[in-house]
Amino acid sequence: MQVKKYSGELVPFNGEALKHSLSRSGANMEQVNQVYARVISEIYDGISTRELYQLAFDTLKTVRNSFAARYSLKQALRDLGPEGFYFEKYIAHLLRSIGYESTTGQTVQGHAVCHELDVVAYKDGKLMTAECKFRNDIDAKISVTTAMYYLSRFKDISGIDYEFFGKKLQFQEGWLITNAYFTTDSINFAKYYGINLLSWDYPKENSIKRRVDKAVFYPVTCLTTLSDLEEQQLLKNQVILVKDIVSVPKNLDFLGLNKDRKEKVLKEARELLDYKVEEEY
Repeated sequence: MQVKKYSGELVPFNGEALKHSLSRSGANMEQVNQVYARVISEIYDGISTRELYQLAFDTLKTVRNSFAARYSLKQALRDLGPEGFYFEKYIAHLLRSIGYESTTGQTVQGHAVCHELDVVAYKDGKLMTAECKFRNDIDAKISVTTAMYYLSRFKDISGIDYEFFGKKLQFQEGWLITNAYFTTDSINFAKYYGINLLSWDYPKENSIKRRVDKAVFYPVTCLTTLSDLEEQQLLKNQVILVKDIVSVPKNLDFLGLNKDRKEKVLKEARELLDYKVEEEY
């Protein structure tokens, strides 16, 4: 059986990969097998990856909302768009979760020109800056030309004292971060020139998906009990993380939800944070 990717390319259906992704939703093996059997009964030759995802998502949701929410992480990151402003905010929050001080939307003067920096962060005496490449396409890849462009930008701001976080510091690390994928050439180029990369699946042991699962750092766009409009309202009010709802339930008040709906959202949010995806190395 063939599956059609977003690009139009046909690839063989991988049942084991589907089972693996379903298992990382928090469902137990019996539930995974039930969902898998139902999905298998409805797929057809040439089904698109988008349709396959939606079918698995809808089926998981009939078992438990939080399973579908966790399964939808990749889509939820794309829902931080359309321009990527909230993705930058999300990355700043993610860095804070591992001990960085961080800020977004900074402008600095380089040796030659001014640069807008998506994220600036500091930890253990090192100042770093990250350029966030947000993509809406499900199979989007960041090419080597982007890495080349970023290297020239980082060189232009290197060796200059800047004031951040109450200190005079120079940038020591440059990061290129995306919710999509990197091409092999972009990875090789970055390795050679010392650019740090972070994407949905790279580096394998510490990718975005692994970092999020490890820190239960899910964006509010994961929640299946909220409408798209309600999620956007939360983002506009700087409520980026599911943790922000669980720790401060009043963050839901301005949505005007009735008591039952609010409890339903909080139940899903708590369940989402309570389950820890097992590490796989």
